[in-house]
Amino acid sequence: MDELKPMTAESVREILEEAGARVMARSGRSESYGAPRDFSFEVKALFGNGMGLHIVARQFNYRDPWEVAGRVNDLVDVSLMRDGAYSPLPKGYRWFQGRDLEEGVDEGTLREIVACVREVNPKVYLLQELTGER
Repeated sequence: MDELKPMTAESVREILEEAGARVMARSGRSESYGAPRDFSFEVKALFGNGMGLHIVARQFNYRDPWEVAGRVNDLVDVSLMRDGAYSPLPKGYRWFQGRDLEEGVDEGTLREIVACVREVNPKVYLLQELTGER
């Protein structure tokens, strides 16, 4: 059985900073069940190529005691940003094809997405527009 690896604003921040992104993070939901926010944390990152990620852990997941103690965030939603707006990736990439959001992403997949987005050359968007592939 795969061991759950809970994510926090700090752990997601570290993943993004290791990849060279400028990062902002904030926590939303407190430990109080009645807290008004509908997310437990969000992290925004901007890479040197101008691409960005908006990562949100919407709610805590409740786990049985033999899995993990209490509430955890083991899945996040990841949105892709380009020029300050939500955007899909150009054709040929594994993620964000025809959509700007990947839902239910675990830490391993998040690391793969970060590595992919960090390496995107934004000129590919222009090239695909010029060739009519979009």
